[in-house]
Parts: sequence; structure tokens; C-alpha cells
Amino acid sequence: MLNETTDLLAQLIAFPTISTDSNLAMIAFLADHLETAGARVEVHLNETGDKANLFATIGPDTDGGIILSGHSDVVPVADQDWTSDPFEMARRDGNLYGRGTCDMKGFIAAAVTLAPRFAETIRDRPIHFAFTHDEETGCIGAGHLVARLRESGLRPAMAIIGEPTSMQIIEGHKGCYEYSTHFHGLEGHGSSPDLGVNAVEYAARYINRLLELREDLHQRTPKASRFVPPWTTINVGALHGGVAHNVIASKAQVDWEMRPVQAADAAYVKDRLKAYCEHTLLPAMRAIHPEAEILTEVMGEVDGLEPTDDNEARRIVAELTGANNADLVPFGTEAGLFQALGMDVVVCGPGSIDQAHKADEYLSLDQLGKCLDMLNRLADRMAA
Repeated sequence: MLNETTDLLAQLIAFPTISTDSNLAMIAFLADHLETAGARVEVHLNETGDKANLFATIGPDTDGGIILSGHSDVVPVADQDWTSDPFEMARRDGNLYGRGTCDMKGFIAAAVTLAPRFAETIRDRPIHFAFTHDEETGCIGAGHLVARLRESGLRPAMAIIGEPTSMQIIEGHKGCYEYSTHFHGLEGHGSSPDLGVNAVEYAARYINRLLELREDLHQRTPKASRFVPPWTTINVGALHGGVAHNVIASKAQVDWEMRPVQAADAAYVKDRLKAYCEHTLLPAMRAIHPEAEILTEVMGEVDGLEPTDDNEARRIVAELTGANNADLVPFGTEAGLFQALGMDVVVCGPGSIDQAHKADEYLSLDQLGKCLDMLNRLADRMAA
């Protein structure tokens, strides 16, 4: 079975599904494999029709199933010093090299290889395969998939997200909310600053408010938080604006992010920023220029995975892998989106995040074998 999986992985690596490009060919390939195994397959196109999610089911059409989830897109290879073609899988010294081997086509290959076995063993609980687009650019595909599940009324009980964790169980990670806030003022000559609305100055005041809120978040740290750092963070990534020393800046942009440890923190920050803009900044700007604006563009709002005391997915995967504990990670995944739908969720997959996004990304055969072992044990469990 390991050889079959590595052959399938090589075929998946050959699809250059960089997030800027289409994933349709790979999704069609996976759909064909799953349909051959007996799965009921749905392919959902995005609005532009150049990308798609795949959702497939083996077993009864009931609630309470298990989702095996992975993303089809990969990060770019431009300006990376690869020693082999990143889209032609190479095998060296017990490792499989290629873009996406660990992040995260290895897990997808293992899950699809096991599909025929699931078809043989499943009794009264379905197994679902969820393969998404655009995880690397804001978990866009997973957001659409979860919305479709919510509309359909289907409620799987749990999800295993196969991101590279070296087959360790991950039960929590922070969210990642990214924004660009745009300030539209009134330009003028720098010698008469009172006659203009300097967008850069108002952007600077907005940044100061962000920094104040960052300090507030320290006081909101949940008791016994295991995250590092244990509180919700805010980072100001960039400030763009202005054209010259002697021109009042009419436009400015602040790029910023927060990584919540709890959903309430995100609401706390957004509510206070909205109030600050509506009651303080905008009245001052519009007193001079009635058409002044502050607009916040949501680049991505990816929910975190919050650890819970009662997590059936954690318990089952611990039995399947023999792991004695579950941990937290600093990187984000699609897991929080599935948790928000009411599922128990863990992240557990082959390979190390240390190899992801780099030149000569690789997945060891040992890790792929351990993933197959876990899924084989899951198939045995579902036959009971």
C-alpha cells in the first residue's frame, strides 16, 4: 500500500496547483479516483470557475461522520533554489521531494489510497473527503465548503485535518485575521496643513489605537492559556501613504493582523476600532472634508482551533496513533472553520512543518507509512 500511495503522490505533485493558478485538473483527477472507489462526489466551483472544492462521501447519508480534510493548493516555487524539479517527485534517501509532498498532498494521497478499504469496512457511519482550494491565501475554499455544509444541514461529528504535524495530535492554534485599512483624506500644499485632511496622520492615530488595544489584550489572557504568547496578538505590518515631503497625503493604508486565542478577542478589537473611527477619527476628518472615508478591507479571517476538554476526535486519533498527549502550534489551518460548524477537530498529518514552503520540500517514507497505519486503523474501527 505504501508503494501505491507514493505513486499516487507523484501524480498529485505533477499538478502545479500554486494558489495563483487553477486546481481543476487535480480535483478532477481525485474525483475520478474516489468515484471509482464507490464514493459519492460533489465538485463545487468558485465564483470565477477556475478553482474548486471536492467533497466526497463513502457510507450512509447520515450525520455523525468523519471528515478527512486537506488543501489542494501549494505555495510558489519562484526564487527558490531547488535541486530537482519541484513538480516532478524525486525519491532520495528515504524521502520524497517535491512541492506539496508534506504540505499537504501526502495526506491527500494516503486518504484517497485508503478509499477502497473504507468502502469495504464502513457500516453505519460515513467517511467524508474534503479537499479545498486556496488554503494558503486565507482558507477561502474551506470557508465556502463549510458554508455549503451549513446550508445542506449535514453535520459530521469530527474532522481530521492532515496538515504536517509529524503525526502528532494538535488540538489548538490561534486564528489569523488580516486586514488592510484605507484612509481617504484631502490633499493640499504642505504649507497649509489645516486646509487638508492628512490620511497618513489619521492612519498613524489608528495605529496608536491598535497598539493600545494590543496592551488591553494582555489583560484578557485566558487562564491557563497554553499558547505562546498566551494572549491575542496584534501586528502592524505596513503603512503606505503620501507622495512627497510638501504634499498633504490624501491616501494611506495600514496593513495589520491579529491572532486571537479566543473568538471574543476578535470581536473586542473590531468593535472598539469601529467605535474609534465613527466617533473620533471620521468626525474630525469630515469637519474639513465631508467625503473623507475610512474603509477596512478583510484580507482573511481564519478562525483558530480552540482546545476543548471534551474532544472525541482527539480521543480517537490518540487511540489510532498511540499518542499520549496533544499539543498546540503557532501556524494556522482550516481546522477552526470546521470546529465552528460544531465538529470535534484535530490536526494530524505526515511530515514536518519545518519542511513546508521551502526549497526541496520533502516527506519521509516513514511519516507516510505512519499516516497509512493511522488510516488503516480508522478503517478497522469503522467496521466494528
